[in-house]
Amino acid sequence: MVVRVVRLGSARLEDEGTRIGTVRRPPRGVPKEAFAAQNWYDVWFPNLAPSVDTMKFAQQATTPKEWLAFTRKYRAEMAQPDNSRTLDLLAALSQHANFSVGCYCEDESHCHRSVLRALLAEHGAKLQ
Repeated sequence: MVVRVVRLGSARLEDEGTRIGTVRRPPRGVPKEAFAAQNWYDVWFPNLAPSVDTMKFAQQATTPKEWLAFTRKYRAEMAQPDNSRTLDLLAALSQHANFSVGCYCEDESHCHRSVLRALLAEHGAKLQ
């Protein structure tokens, strides 16, 4: 059993399980009833997405120093008690069920999901 970190909208992997969208906004122009069928996500969970201000900061980051500043801001948000408990829950679930979390960004290395992957590992999640 594992948690996978995926690009939303990509083809699903065998035994991927429930796909959780950790994004601030649903996909544009896609009817809600088509989210799962089009491989966006089964459950929308914006709680693990960066805040709007932090997300904008990430989108404007063009240097390693700016990306590091984004990473610090996002980690601080995820260290808040509710978010930290959610990471603990997902880490525990990864020991017993397959599921995935993801975002729309093409490049994971310049996306909050790279930080989310690290946070899940730090909370003890089994990752693929």
